[in-house]
Amino acid sequence: MIDFYTWTTPNGRKVSIMLEELGLEYNTHAINITQGDQNDPEFIKISPNNKIPAIVDHDNGVTMMESAAIMLYLAEKTGGQFVPKTDKGRWQMMEWLMMQMGSVGPMLGQTHHFVKYNQGKSPYAEERYLAENKRIYGVLDRRLADHEYLADEYSIADMATWPWISRFDWQTMDLNNFPNLKRWYLAIAARPAVQRGFDVPKKVQDIPMP
Repeated sequence: MIDFYTWTTPNGRKVSIMLEELGLEYNTHAINITQGDQNDPEFIKISPNNKIPAIVDHDNGVTMMESAAIMLYLAEKTGGQFVPKTDKGRWQMMEWLMMQMGSVGPMLGQTHHFVKYNQGKSPYAEERYLAENKRIYGVLDRRLADHEYLADEYSIADMATWPWISRFDWQTMDLNNFPNLKRWYLAIAARPAVQRGFDVPKKVQDIPMP
């Protein structure tokens, strides 16, 4: 059994979607980051960076923080599921996963901070991160023009990236301007495991549709 500590954020949904795709049993512990639950000393023992998501795998006593690390761990635990079998495919998955960790999440997250929650406080930051949004969406759209998924087959890279794109409205982005990204987004949104994982630890809204 896995204890899963999470909240209704893209980073949390990355792991809940993967847990659902894998069909693993898990107990959900809601860490309400709007109320400071992430600063509880007991949670920090599990996640020293005091961020969600985190897991405790009671099968072997492994405790993990950082969403991408958790996803790679879960893949290995289940015999390499959602990791391409070829060297080329595996490294493509890895580079697009790192793209998510280094660009998609941090940059779109800054847009949430400056544009959605603090609009008007820093015009420079708004301009900078909105421009970076468009650049990142363009990178993904070009990749998906001739690839069904980021690493050709549905993989960890897609599960990690999709929840961030699901907040396209927070980012003031119109998916209709990125037809390849829209096609990919809708295909993943239709997966039952994604629909279940989106509502962990609680349902906030229906999956946004362009």
